[in-house]
Amino acid sequence: MTSTRRTPEQLEKRRQTMAKPSTATVMKVMARAHLRIFRLTGGRIGNSLPTGVLTSVPTLMLDHVGRTSGTAYTTPLVYLADGQDLVVVASQGGMAKDPQWYANLVAHPDTQVQIRREVRRVHARVAAPAERASLWPRLIDLYADYDTYQAITEREIPLMVLEPR
Repeated sequence: MTSTRRTPEQLEKRRQTMAKPSTATVMKVMARAHLRIFRLTGGRIGNSLPTGVLTSVPTLMLDHVGRTSGTAYTTPLVYLADGQDLVVVASQGGMAKDPQWYANLVAHPDTQVQIRREVRRVHARVAAPAERASLWPRLIDLYADYDTYQAITEREIPLMVLEPR
């Protein structure tokens, strides 16, 4: 798969950056800071991710439980509203492995998310192939970097559908 926004050289540079161990550390620190700001402001700040000077994408806080540890985690994620469902992307910036929250949701699919001040109870499921095919272009329209993330990884990036429960 190739990205329509990046040259092969740019994609290779991005692939190399995402393979560095320090990249995962930086991503975790940024996610913790995002969550802290979100919580300190009651969701007034941190409910969107800037993507340009005048543009941003919506974010939610996803609660999940470690599949083996049982530890509670919260992860900020970009989401797409699809009717009453919410769709999140297990991209991890195009890293070679799925993010931990993805495996945690597969193991423990009943959870909750917070959007601004609203807490919603949800059931997570992996999007079926046909469903993914229809959602993916909408996700690219929402956040074009997903196209780059898919182009730099060998895995097909999974989508999780969060249904109300």
